[in-house]
Amino acid sequence: MTAKRARSVFLFLTLIVMATASVAQEKPRETLPPVDSPYPAPDFELQGEDGKTYKLSDFRGQVVVLNFWATWCPPCRFEMPSMESAWQMLEGKGVMFLGVNVGEDEDTIFEFTGEYPLSFPLPMDRDGSVIKAYDVVGLPTTYIIDPKGRVTHRAVGSRYWDGPHIVDALRALLKKN
Repeated sequence: MTAKRARSVFLFLTLIVMATASVAQEKPRETLPPVDSPYPAPDFELQGEDGKTYKLSDFRGQVVVLNFWATWCPPCRFEMPSMESAWQMLEGKGVMFLGVNVGEDEDTIFEFTGEYPLSFPLPMDRDGSVIKAYDVVGLPTTYIIDPKGRVTHRAVGSRYWDGPHIVDALRALLKKN
């Protein structure tokens, strides 16, 4: 990585940390705010900490919960157990969870999952290209993508992913399409 690129990534991650600090003081919610008008989700291909390659378009036909997070982010750490619980409830039922880690490596994620066991895929956005494509300004930020590949909801800040309102909203998206 060139020095200029490293500075750019550092500046970008610094902005995310600052934005995350303001989000960290919010209480987790049980709602999924809809976007004004659904729009096509930017496709991506990322390697996971498990060595597999994940491409968003491979999950067309499913509802995708696309969560951007990092191990150093307190609200991310808070919401991960409920996200895992929701994944356990919805796995194999047309809902896919992808926890896109921002800027960290396999070892850091592996250490985190020793403390917070997660079984859904954790692709790594090491260079920040995917987080830029989605215009993420704070962590955690989660996009809900319908089976047609459109972003329908955007949630900034932590959520109770296994709460009945959110689980029912995800199931309803499957029925709508």
